[in-house]
Amino acid sequence: MSPRVSPAAPPSRRIRQQVIDAPIDVLDWPRALDVIAGWAARRESRVVCICNAHSVVTASQDPVFRNIIESADMATADGMPVVWMLRRLGFAWQPRLDGPELMWRSCAQAARRGDRVFLYGNTPETLAALERRLREAFPSLVLVGAISPPFRELDPAEDERNVQQIARSGAQLVFVSLGCPRQERWMHAHRGRIDAVMVGVGAAFDFHAGTVRRAPPWMQASGLEWLHRLLAEPRRLWRRYLVTNSLYLAGAARQLLRRPWARAAAQDRPGG
Repeated sequence: MSPRVSPAAPPSRRIRQQVIDAPIDVLDWPRALDVIAGWAARRESRVVCICNAHSVVTASQDPVFRNIIESADMATADGMPVVWMLRRLGFAWQPRLDGPELMWRSCAQAARRGDRVFLYGNTPETLAALERRLREAFPSLVLVGAISPPFRELDPAEDERNVQQIARSGAQLVFVSLGCPRQERWMHAHRGRIDAVMVGVGAAFDFHAGTVRRAPPWMQASGLEWLHRLLAEPRRLWRRYLVTNSLYLAGAARQLLRRPWARAAAQDRPGG
């Protein structure tokens, strides 16, 4: 039985709602940003996962990845299919908290607060363009470093050098752009080793650097951003979107069809 929350206002306490097999945090923009800022101020080692349909389906197929999402300190609803599912489950006010927007708003907040920001992932060219863009947009933003790791598993010595570089920088926020599920696995593995809030933002580096063009706002709001990306990179993304989206729709339909039976069973239990 899904929790009953007034659709007029977000909850003041933490609520997680299962979307297929992935627990997603029910929260709005002010709460998400405030919580992240508080963790950053205290330099707490935290993991923030941005969950779209691909993440949800991966969690349903991979128990290890599901555990990563379950153990994350925050798992936001990215992608309109996930947002629509939460709204259908009783949270009518739920907004989309996507990686590019979360990164941008967090950088604006970090610039005001003086928080130290580190960039991890993507190519050296994209990182250079991204740093220029962020400095232009937020002149007071404290960017303390960037690492473009090779697209392979690092050996322990390489990984430790990167950890030490991030530690020496005094970073409070580390934005991670390695793609799903690699970035989520990296953040999970470095929880407790990096004293900063690690936020997996996917393609946000490319979008903000201008190396990849993002879908227009109307496609984002209509849940068609995946189609824009598929048309831009069909060979790389056809399976991810066409197959994954079909699996997501099937799983969401099963969950919604089970809800009346779950509610009836709960009402039949003593004290229910």
